[in-house]
Amino acid sequence: MRHAGLIAALFATSFASPASAQLSEPEQVIISTVQDGFERDVAFLEKIASVNSGTLNFEGVKRVAEMVAPEFEALGFTTEWIDQSAAGRAGHLFARKSGKPGTTRMLLIAHLDTVFEPDSPFQTVTREGDIMTGPGVEDDKGGIIVILAALRAMQAAGTLADANIVVAMTGDEESAGNPIDLARADLVAAAKEADVALDFEGLTIEDGVDMGSIARRSSNSWTLTATGTEGHSSRIFSERSGFGAIYELARILDAFRRELREPDLTYSVGLIAGGARASISDDNSAAHANGKANIIPPVAIAHGDLRTLTQEQTDRVVAKMKTIVASHLSGTDATIEFDFRYPPMGPTAGNRALLDRLNAINADMGLPEMPILPPSRRGAGDINFVASLIDGLIGFGPSGSGSHAPGETVDLTTLTRQAQRAAIMMSRLAAEER
Repeated sequence: MRHAGLIAALFATSFASPASAQLSEPEQVIISTVQDGFERDVAFLEKIASVNSGTLNFEGVKRVAEMVAPEFEALGFTTEWIDQSAAGRAGHLFARKSGKPGTTRMLLIAHLDTVFEPDSPFQTVTREGDIMTGPGVEDDKGGIIVILAALRAMQAAGTLADANIVVAMTGDEESAGNPIDLARADLVAAAKEADVALDFEGLTIEDGVDMGSIARRSSNSWTLTATGTEGHSSRIFSERSGFGAIYELARILDAFRRELREPDLTYSVGLIAGGARASISDDNSAAHANGKANIIPPVAIAHGDLRTLTQEQTDRVVAKMKTIVASHLSGTDATIEFDFRYPPMGPTAGNRALLDRLNAINADMGLPEMPILPPSRRGAGDINFVASLIDGLIGFGPSGSGSHAPGETVDLTTLTRQAQRAAIMMSRLAAEER
């Protein structure tokens, strides 16, 4: 459900007169409180980043949740650990706080897990000046720190008391559990009760400019299987033997390359195998094949991904892929199966309105306007699952480099301005009627 009243209010505030372009007294308290808490926040980031919480390290994910929960409870939130063993994952930590009835209800989204499992060589947290290096320091333990710093500043400014907030910290954002509907059921349920979603994954900076993010593409996958008539290679292309499975697979993949291209769409082939026998592992991370040069191969398999900006684009491209697959070479057959995981978060008017609101805050803080980041610059995330229900804004976390790779860093100075922005945004939203 979209909230037209909220959208109108956001646009109205975005184009406020210059006379109103200033921070209120509570907002000035927010600015100073975040600044004063900097070293405390950095120390806590180092503490939680030093605990391995790779998605499949269930004990580690839960340990980070146990470290974070008391910080929210000290701010008046009730916390809940939501077990996800039925989805093959550790669980989620939700923190909830009820405020003034009838005001904007906010859903804050972050995650506890990282891509670095216990067997990764990248485990140590170090700091040199304003740069911290360590697993998850930006993605997304830094985002959790921004949330806590923002909420503490709101408490100091007196704006937290009236705020209606749910903080959803998933334990499997980097590798969502199965079935996906179960793994994201609690997040979706929270979104149905909220008006606005704020995503605390990392801020993107391009050419020194903080970028605003209002859309994230989907992340889905497909598996293509081609079959042919096995036989002696000397008979290939004949009416009886046909073209074989590998030529059929190649035809389809080349047609994808030539015929599907359009803005905001990508479709990569990540794994391929073919021959007398061919298979791909259940987790789609390995392939096995054998064969000979003098046979017509009876089987070929390819696995790839599909990223789209809107559901309409997903439906249209999937239909076109199926049509291409169905036009078989002589003596062959082929099927394609799709695994729809992360839906798209399109660039809606409501999302743009939220960025307008954030840019009004930037002006009041004396910061430059944040241009819109092209959706292709980000991967999918948890906010994708709620994008069809409520308006949202992405990238309230800190900025860093090397995410998902050994050597991941975070620019600690961005913790400050991101927490200030978030706290002022939430304070203003908390003062508005739904």
